[in-house]
Amino acid sequence: PEETVTSSFASFIHAVRPEHLSKVVRHRSKRMILDSIGVGLVGSTTQVFDLALQYCRLYSSVAVSSVYGKPGVKLSPTLAAFTNGVATHSMDFDDTWHPATHPSGAVLPALLAASQMLPPSTKPNGKDFLLAFNVGLEVQGRLMHFSTEAHDIPKRFHPPSVVGTLGSAAATAKLLSLSTAQCAHALGIAASLAGAPMANAATQAKPLHIGNAARLGFEAALLAARGMEANPLVLDDIPGCSGFSAFYSVYQPKPLSTPSDHHEFLLEKQDIAFKRFPAHLGMHWVVDAALSVRNLFINYAGSFSPSLIRTIVLKIPVSKYINRPFPSSEHQARHSFQFNACTALLDGEVGLGSFAESSIHRQELRELLDKVVVEHPEDNVANFDKMYGEVALLLHSGDILTGKCDTFYGHWRKPLSTESLLKKFRSNASHVLPEEKIETIITMVDNLENLSDSSQL
Repeated sequence: PEETVTSSFASFIHAVRPEHLSKVVRHRSKRMILDSIGVGLVGSTTQVFDLALQYCRLYSSVAVSSVYGKPGVKLSPTLAAFTNGVATHSMDFDDTWHPATHPSGAVLPALLAASQMLPPSTKPNGKDFLLAFNVGLEVQGRLMHFSTEAHDIPKRFHPPSVVGTLGSAAATAKLLSLSTAQCAHALGIAASLAGAPMANAATQAKPLHIGNAARLGFEAALLAARGMEANPLVLDDIPGCSGFSAFYSVYQPKPLSTPSDHHEFLLEKQDIAFKRFPAHLGMHWVVDAALSVRNLFINYAGSFSPSLIRTIVLKIPVSKYINRPFPSSEHQARHSFQFNACTALLDGEVGLGSFAESSIHRQELRELLDKVVVEHPEDNVANFDKMYGEVALLLHSGDILTGKCDTFYGHWRKPLSTESLLKKFRSNASHVLPEEKIETIITMVDNLENLSDSSQL
């Protein structure tokens, strides 16, 4: 039969082997796994995680898979994937790729849960685990490159709820060693389980997008393994009958070549952005710009004195859901250019504590927010690869101080050092794990290829 886009993806998932992973891809993906685990661990301390866990414990009949940050608590595999996915995105602290999505949180929880689900005689080793993780990333990345819309900050739906669901299905299908036909059906089933509107950004419902992507993609693979079928052309562009193209008005899919001696993964070409503080990725530009102008201000005035500031001008791209002048909750604050810029100006940093109720509602912060004016320069596009953040302080004296950032530290063009990534992981994991277990995880992930049983992770 003639090859289709969908069949090419299925063939790739089935045929790709650990030896196709280059040294760069293995290194970058292990950094992602470590960061995602740390983010999930600290995310297990949040209220939205507790709500998700309470729900899942109502239905956990086959409790074999572990839950982040809860020693002794196990759930059924798909509910563990859901709960750990929620933890990963509960603080908006997880990694981000371009075109825009959060790739690790949709895949890693499913693989961790599946590893524990499988009987001892079929446990995947570390190489199998690492390969399945990269299959999940590759499928997400390829799907996003099928549409120019995906390159911009999203407006209609949250990308990980769409591409992440298919990435989870692909990764789990690989880990479970499904046939080529079953891999195709897993993608088709996952497409019917995908999607979440952007209206729920900055609410407790947004972390469910990642939890559902991990869980529903996992379920799609399990259903395909048991014989359920779906449209074999779900990724193709079929006039008059939308498959995956339903999510994009511009959709131009291309086949994914089956690896022979070599395959260049997208992760080889472009690194991942790791966040230094728990907020929407766009906030990292304005925070670095604000910290830059804060230093200028201190050199100018001797200390940071808000009373000397008449107006704070933020030059940011147009993106409605992250333009929030006066956020009233932690989730709104994580999605507010204004809040993050003013917090950085006031405190000289943005961290976990910045989003506590006591920090959000400070009078001195509110007074700074009152001074903010937003501008949208035409050259500042809503695209994580092209945008910039600029913060200008207009002083009562008539002087103007300006800070600008076009590539923050942690962006794929300016990746975190190993030291910075380990510092973030240790800080996050320390909220729920003792030091010796933290160091064990670091060593285990660093030597993942040599792990005989990935369920140990």
